[in-house]
Amino acid sequence: MGDARTIPELAAEMIAVGCRRVHVLAWRDLDDPDAGGSEVHADHFMRRWADAGLEVTHRTSFAKGLPKEADRNGYRVIRKGGRETVFPRVISAEALHPGRYDAMVEVWNGVPWFSPVWCRKPRITFLHHVHGPMWDQMLPGPLASFGRALEARLAPPFYRHTRMVTPSEATRDELLELGFRPDRVVAVNNGVEEMFHPGGQKAAVPTVVGVGRLAPVKRQDQLIEQAVVAKRRVPDLQLILVGEGPLRPVLEAHVAHHHAQDWIHLAGRLSHEELIALYQRAWLVASASLAEGWGLTLTEAAACGTACVATDINGHRSSVVADETGVLAPLELLGDTMADVLLDSARRDTLSAAALARAKTLTWEASATGVLRELHAQVMARHR
Repeated sequence: MGDARTIPELAAEMIAVGCRRVHVLAWRDLDDPDAGGSEVHADHFMRRWADAGLEVTHRTSFAKGLPKEADRNGYRVIRKGGRETVFPRVISAEALHPGRYDAMVEVWNGVPWFSPVWCRKPRITFLHHVHGPMWDQMLPGPLASFGRALEARLAPPFYRHTRMVTPSEATRDELLELGFRPDRVVAVNNGVEEMFHPGGQKAAVPTVVGVGRLAPVKRQDQLIEQAVVAKRRVPDLQLILVGEGPLRPVLEAHVAHHHAQDWIHLAGRLSHEELIALYQRAWLVASASLAEGWGLTLTEAAACGTACVATDINGHRSSVVADETGVLAPLELLGDTMADVLLDSARRDTLSAAALARAKTLTWEASATGVLRELHAQVMARHR
């Protein structure tokens, strides 16, 4: 029988043994212009832990226009160092002043913090996904090779005794392939915000929505190419891409190249209300992403009663039950797969109903509880 204790109960036990102050190390925070799913995830567990009485401090990098220190959702945010210098700055500060915290959560996002080397307090490491092929898109040749080697060969041996937490069984499998110990890696599913819910009417014409930062790893340029393929079979198809990012000029050029300004729309950043309404109206949500830890936008859409067609990658295999809550396909078949589902209303309705049912089982409260349960176990092991 599993541990049914709540966040307040787990936090109370930690505080009772002298563990109140928790530091969370992450590359970026929720207010950063480049924030994504990892930052949403961290905010959800930190705010809930803070509500339960833990003193949570988020150590992260500085972002232009943001204060060096702030309070958000009950926890403290400290931003010091740039995108690269944040690692040595935070590591030196935390290693030299261990009396400032009682436990630690390391969020490993590509570059590890190597907490096993210098942190002697109870700790866990959260890793959303293995970057693998993403390194070639983020860094030039030699640096990309170093990034892959760091993630896959150099860093893992240091973490062989660390409790590793991931958002999915798919990422867990990836970590085991890199040599992490099966008994030290646990998967805790992501949640879905309660504000995402079904409602309204579907659009009058076949509408496909893609949501995410406009960045190379998301491959919205390839999604456009596949939508062009789908358009040949679904003449009244509309594609709406939501988000901002460095790939926008490339996407605008792709749209112009295909003379598709009348049916492909770059919507930019939307409010929560606008996004929910768009999810509800969409016939499908789509993703051509190269790598994900989970695929948060797919479960957001599912909670609004909209199924997905997405690339068959590890992260999507966790957020989607293939051929039940959505359809996964190789990138080169994405366009025809979208057309197949758009042209089959009965199949689309079945997928959407199953997607909604599963989304109702995914909550951020359960996710935050699961992560705290792992940290709680490390804390209590020190006090037996």
